[in-house]
Amino acid sequence: MPKTVDRPEQRRQIGAALLRLAAERGLDQVSVRTVAAASGRSAGAVQKYFRSKEEMLVFAAELAGERVEERMALVDTGLPLRRALRELVLTTLPLDEERRAEAAAQLAFAVQAAHHPHLAAIRRQVDRDVREVLAGWLESVGCPAAGATADALIALSDGLALRMLYDPAEQASLLDALDRALDVLTPDEPPVT
Repeated sequence: MPKTVDRPEQRRQIGAALLRLAAERGLDQVSVRTVAAASGRSAGAVQKYFRSKEEMLVFAAELAGERVEERMALVDTGLPLRRALRELVLTTLPLDEERRAEAAAQLAFAVQAAHHPHLAAIRRQVDRDVREVLAGWLESVGCPAAGATADALIALSDGLALRMLYDPAEQASLLDALDRALDVLTPDEPPVT
């Protein structure tokens, strides 16, 4: 009897290997061969799941966005507004090895997206999805200017993640900056203690 292969799971494993490789060495080091080695497979085995490097990149970009959205969905939005917003932003920051790898890969994808319309379309869709969910939730809890606040939080998150990537020693001061920004965005809420 032939062995049953979970094709979606195999693709996810290869995509995860690509994310790790992109985080460690950058996207310029990503090829079918290097991803195959990083995933413990042959290049031929990888090509059974992805026809090209571009297809692998697109899948990995979607996977990275999915992971962030999954973490964001776990945040208790029933918390006081400022605390919930802080928790949401923290889910996007490179505060541990896994999130650091994802943030480095996301940055690499953003740079590539400047030259690859398909990757740019994926990045824009992930941004729209996150903004829509965040603005909808902010509106539901009575936050004035929910859309503008969502945009500010996304920009804040992106900027903090970038700075933490290239200057991890500044993590504590950057988290303080997050708290000061939340003070401005939610002036009617008590500070998080």
